[in-house]
Amino acid sequence: MGVAAAPGQPVVTGAPDPDTGLLPDPDPGPVHYTVISVDDHLVEPADLFEGRVPARFADRAPRVRETSRGHEVWEFEGKVFPQLGLNAVVGRDRDESAVEPRRFDQMRPGCYRIDDRVRDQDLAGIWASVNFPSQITGFCGTVYARADDPELGLAVTRAWNDWLHDAWWQPHPERSIPLGITWLADPELGAAEVRRNAERGFRAVTLPENPHKLDLPSVHSGWWDPVLAACVETDTVVCLHVGSSGMMPMPPDAPMIELGATLFGALSLDACANWLWSGVPVRFPGLKIAMSEGGVGWIPMLVDRLDYIVGHSGHGRRAWAALGTDLSPSEVLRRNFWFCTIDDPTSLGAAQAAVGTDRLMVEVDYPHADSTWPATQAFLHDRLSGLPDADVAALTYANAAELFRWPLPPEPRPPLPSPT
Repeated sequence: MGVAAAPGQPVVTGAPDPDTGLLPDPDPGPVHYTVISVDDHLVEPADLFEGRVPARFADRAPRVRETSRGHEVWEFEGKVFPQLGLNAVVGRDRDESAVEPRRFDQMRPGCYRIDDRVRDQDLAGIWASVNFPSQITGFCGTVYARADDPELGLAVTRAWNDWLHDAWWQPHPERSIPLGITWLADPELGAAEVRRNAERGFRAVTLPENPHKLDLPSVHSGWWDPVLAACVETDTVVCLHVGSSGMMPMPPDAPMIELGATLFGALSLDACANWLWSGVPVRFPGLKIAMSEGGVGWIPMLVDRLDYIVGHSGHGRRAWAALGTDLSPSEVLRRNFWFCTIDDPTSLGAAQAAVGTDRLMVEVDYPHADSTWPATQAFLHDRLSGLPDADVAALTYANAAELFRWPLPPEPRPPLPSPT
């Protein structure tokens, strides 16, 4: 038994393991490009919090337990967080019926162990990766920020960042771009955590894309300004991951997973429009905002609509001018925002024209169901091979390296264009 492969794609041969459902390792394919993925995920290991929270919280930190059905789930403050794999399905047959692994041993170890992750990066020719949290944490630390005991929630937030620094980033410091969470329930404490992380080398923080959907103050309120000021001060990139504030309202009889994934672009458009009209990037012109996992197909529509609204009526012009800038909305968009694509074959060119190639990056989305792993190289070669080398270099690694201030291997592929 095997999984069909496109030309140049890694070939997986052999049957799945009968106990775990995992396929054998793929045979590595050719490496065409240096790749920095700006949207991947990690699965928190069961021992993450051991020894990392103050002694008085040791018995109350999140922990993994086994259910009577043999599943492993997280527990925190009496709440159960099942499906801890969060679509940790790389290395499994894409046609299998099970959506989620139920145990750690049903996931590729690269989901939760950095040595194995780097090995998986090497199998797919991925130089470096930005990794977001998973189920027990939420994409931006919302589970901890909503803790019944705020002191416990803050301690757990800091412990997660300490684990990311010590156990995930430091063992292979060039291969994982450190992205932290912060305390979302108090802007001054949240700003302090951004600074603490930045002092030890973190490059990014993940924030809720639309915090008002989580019953937190909106980005229009000014409440988040201390956190955003800390990000500008420390050159910390703000990453807004699709779904970090929940999904679109959907009918109860809809195919939730498929419809939800279809609407990712709509979620990012919604979030980007809110952050623009909030005036945040006007008040903080040095702020760097990365829209994560939303694709790029919606960008030209947003640019067109923004320019039309502000250019078509005095009301629109006055509303935008009241934010305090002489730049147009699309100019602010091009200055402060970056975007990532996993597969936008019919709209990538339009997005390049709308915001510039220098604002677009690629993602792999390991270990989610959308991931191109292990065929990332073949997939990108198919999608990008018609572009000029300078554009390919920008998309696959150069833009991300500049945004996150990240080192490159000695001979990146394709080579960076010579300065003119």
